[in-house]
Amino acid sequence: MSYTTEEIEQIKNRILENLEQVIDPELGIDIVNLGLVYEIRFDGETGATEIDMTLTTMGCPLADLLTDQIYDALTGMDEVTKVDVKLVWYPAWTVEKMSRYARIALGIK
Repeated sequence: MSYTTEEIEQIKNRILENLEQVIDPELGIDIVNLGLVYEIRFDGETGATEIDMTLTTMGCPLADLLTDQIYDALTGMDEVTKVDVKLVWYPAWTVEKMSRYARIALGIK
């Protein structure tokens, strides 16, 4: 199926909402509010979805766990036919990428 630009944006917003279910077990905050999700690409022709994300540290042992949770969070979306998670390290993650909610929850000013 082919989606309009507006429909693709709506689907990407729903993908982002679903990614809020993926919780970093060390911090107890979702990956969206932590600012770990950098980009979502959704192919309106095929349903293939690519997620560019980072981790709080390069040696973070949670990469596989978070990737599995991302797949699980997007599995229920009819529009998404394939998910590819790409770990990126640029730009480097900083506390400033966190949402206000995440900073308050973690006691960071």
